[in-house]
Amino acid sequence: MAKNFYSYEKRQKELKKQKKKQEKLKKRQEKKDHDDEDQTPESFSETDSETL
Repeated sequence: MAKNFYSYEKRQKELKKQKKKQEKLKKRQEKKDHDDEDQTPESFSETDSETL
């Protein structure tokens, strides 16, 4: 019977966990950036700032 490579399996599991964590953080950051863009006032434009 062949031996299992526990260290290899453990490393693969850790890499998978890290990748999932990074994707989750990236998704959160994109959502945060998108929400920040939505909160900017659209009625205020460059032409309005020139008249002030």
